[in-house]
Order: sequence, then C-alpha cells, then structure tokens
Amino acid sequence: MTHTHPPYVLGDLIEERAKRNSDRIFLRFKDQSYTYDDMNRSANRCANAFLQQGIEKGDKISIMLPNCPEYIWIWWGSAKMGAVEVPINTSYKGEFLRHIIDQSDSTLLFLDHEYLDRLKLIEDGLTKLKKVVVFGGFTKEEAAASKIPLMSWEEFFNAPETPVDIPIYPHDPQNIIYTSGTTGLSKGTLGPHKFWIVTAEQLLPLREGGRDDIFYTFLPLYHMNGQCLTTITALLAEGQMVLSDKFSASRFWDEIKKYQATQFNYLGAVIPILEKQPERPDDIDNTIKIAFGAGCPQAVMERFEKRFGCTCMEGFGMSEIGIPIHTTLYDRRPGSCGKPLPIYEIKLVDDEDNEVPPGVPGEIIFRPKEPFTMMLGYYNMPDKTLETYRNLWFHTGDLAKRDEDGYFYFEDRKKDSLRRRGENISSFEVERAINSHPKVLESAAVAVKAEMPEDEVKICVVLKPGETLAPEELIAFAAERMPYFAVPRFVEFMDSLPKTPTERVQKYLLKQAGITPNTWDREKAGVEVKR
Repeated sequence: MTHTHPPYVLGDLIEERAKRNSDRIFLRFKDQSYTYDDMNRSANRCANAFLQQGIEKGDKISIMLPNCPEYIWIWWGSAKMGAVEVPINTSYKGEFLRHIIDQSDSTLLFLDHEYLDRLKLIEDGLTKLKKVVVFGGFTKEEAAASKIPLMSWEEFFNAPETPVDIPIYPHDPQNIIYTSGTTGLSKGTLGPHKFWIVTAEQLLPLREGGRDDIFYTFLPLYHMNGQCLTTITALLAEGQMVLSDKFSASRFWDEIKKYQATQFNYLGAVIPILEKQPERPDDIDNTIKIAFGAGCPQAVMERFEKRFGCTCMEGFGMSEIGIPIHTTLYDRRPGSCGKPLPIYEIKLVDDEDNEVPPGVPGEIIFRPKEPFTMMLGYYNMPDKTLETYRNLWFHTGDLAKRDEDGYFYFEDRKKDSLRRRGENISSFEVERAINSHPKVLESAAVAVKAEMPEDEVKICVVLKPGETLAPEELIAFAAERMPYFAVPRFVEFMDSLPKTPTERVQKYLLKQAGITPNTWDREKAGVEVKR
C-alpha cells in the first residue's frame, strides 16, 4: 500500500521504516549503535514480553528510567501491542510519584534501581500496580521487603522477536504525558497514536530534516520533546538519532562534533547557557544546522547563531496540543514564534473569550482542523478537560500578541503575569532585561507578598561562575531597561534555580519561599527608582 503520508499508528511506522532502512543506524547512545532493524526487533520483544506478563491493549505501563535505548524499546513495544505508555519524570518522589502511578491506573512499572527506595516509601498508596521491572538488579532482601513483586529487566526481555498481530488505530491512546509539575500535582494528557506523528510530520519540512540528518537530544525521553520532536522526527526523516544521558554545557559541543549532529532541540535557558560559555577558536567549526526550541531571547539568539554558524527556529507548543505555531527557515521575524501551521485554528482572546485586535495581548486558544491531532483529554479528569475546552476551544493559559501580518509573539504565562500598583507586568520581560546584564547567567521573576496586599516583584538571580554583583548595581541596570513599576523590589542571589529536568524553572517553589533571610529589599535599603 502506498501512503501519501506516513502511517499514523506508531507500530506500523516503526515496521515500515525498519523494512526500508534495515541496516542503517537509527540510534547512537554513548559508544553503542543500533540499526533500524535492531530497534524494531527489540520493540517486538518488548511487545511479546508485555503479552507474556498479561498486559492487554489499553492497559497502562509506567516508565521511570534515565535516557537509554531500552526506554525506546519499551515505549515502542507498548505501542505495537496497544498498551498505553506513561513516562515518569525521574526527579519525582513522594506524592508526586504516587499520584502519577496510581492516577494513571498503571499496572506495570519499569524502574531504575536508583529509584527503588522512593517506590518503597509510597507502595502502600499504590492500589493498582501489580509488578515492577527493575533495571540494574535487586537483592533478595529488597525483593522480600517489597510489597509489589519485582522482576529483572533480563527476565522481562526474554521474549520472541516476532511481530504481534493486534489491531491498532490512529485514534487509539498511545501515551499519557504528565505536565512537568511547575505548578503542583500533574495532569495526564492522553495522546492518540496519530497526534505525535502528525506533530512531527508538520514540523519536519520546516526543519528541512531528511535521511542525512543526525538529530541530537539531551532532553529526557519522558518528555514530549525527547519522544515526539526527536525520536519520532528522526524516524519520519529516516535519519539518525543521538541520545545523550543529560545536558552538560561543558561537553555539549564535544558531543555534537563526536557524533556529527546536524540538529538539536532545546528548552528554557539552554541557548543562553551555551552562549555564555567561554569562547573557543573552533566554536563555528561544528556540524549543527538547526537548533529547534523555544524561549530564547532575540539578542542571545543572534549572538548564538553568529558564533556557532547555525539557525535557531522557535515555536509555541504544549504536551496537550503539539506545536501549532512555528517559524520557518526563510520567514522569521525578531522575537516571533511564527505563524499557525495550516491544520490548526488559533485565536487570541480576552478573559471573556472575545478576540483581541493585533498588538493587544490575549490568551492563546486553539483547535485542530483534523481529528486526533491533539490530546484526547486529561486522563480521568473530566472536569479539568471541560474547564480547559471552554466554548469548544482549548485554552492554553499563555498570553501572546499578534501583529498585522499574523506573526505571533509570546508574552508570558497567564499565571506568571504580575500585577503591582495597578500595572500588569510580564515576568518574561523582567527576566529578559535582567538576563542581559553581562554578569547574570539566568533569573526568574516571581510575585511575593510584602506589607501591601498587592504583589511585589522579586527577582531570583544566578550569576556567571566567578562573578560578583551588588543588588544596588543590578537595580540601577534594571531601572534603565524597564518601566519603574516593573523594577524588582526584592533581589536574591542563588547558586541555582529550581528546575524540572527539562530546564523549566519551578516558579511555584520560588513563590512558596517568598521573602527569605537572603532576600535584599531595595525599599529598606533606601534605593529609589525614578519614574
């Protein structure tokens, strides 16, 4: 059968690509290489192993592993036999971890031995989990102490390589991706097979990705970026994927050169962090063509592109909806995240869902023109799903502006917008100004309560290694670059910002901390900011 588009079922896509590229390398991890055929056969083994363990189509299986090839085999194996994959953030513990395993109805968990102690602390609250497959082995004492049966990876993986014959359809659920927990307990986005394949399919031509491309990622495989925007993208392109175990600014370019990578993905402060690394004479001597992500300040992006000889492409997206807004290689505007892609409808609206005119900030609302190209809903959370789908539009909770030509410009998270002395303040714009200071590595602006009932602005700042900076100097710098009402009252210098492993700042922790003993107050210090 000839397709005008790729198969919209993940297992079928894997089989098709493996037949066409049997001996070509698909995955490189450290010093190991795996062909398309290797990956397909290992996924088949996992699919059969699931059936041997009594897992059926529609059952939920959780994965809490660091980046490794086995992660992909398990994920692909579940897709081939119809189970629903539930990736788990490896930093989770306690109630965060219990909530995901139990709320997702997972009956089987893949767990690295490093996290076994975390599981022990919550096992009494896991009402549906029947078995745990442990990577790295376990002792007889650990097995005896566990209330949930343990199995080794080697025992689980002992299964045939033959394909399984279970009908899977584009609308069938393929995964439950939980939000990253920057605002508390996570919601599970239930995604069908077609969703991520279409998301990657829409973006691949914009990235000009093809068989000769080598897609590098350090982002965790439990994240949409690692799975959809790297793994499935490489599979669609019939190219190669390089998987790193974690982000390291000091070794990043060495890995790029080692693997001859041509594209990589980023989130959060990654580009600013790389741009602030000490310059080297061979910076531009690399193979990267495209850096693909979001959240990079325009000035930093321009310096990065010039220094490393690549192009940064940005977009707007969420686990719930994919990447509906994106730039192209040949049509970029400074500061813009691009235009809506053809298969989506996008509007900017006020609090009453009335569309706002160009130049006025509004909440991004969304709906697809094709079926099964976004999440099916929040798993087991019908009230949250209905709340988000007000008036038949998905409400993102993000603010943006649109210019007269239809280009979108991200403003802020709606919840991250600050209000001080009757003025609305964008935390994104405050951070952008602070981050432009030559001694600052990164920052986060949050609202805190002081004497007045309204918010005050606090800026949490991480300096570059070896740098020192007085808060008075930082405030003077800020006052020259932002309105007086946006200049932070409070400053706290920190060794690092609390983040998820995908480099998103956990602002709710900074808000909870509030005004700490290490927080400097410009009003108490007598530092005035002129209007």
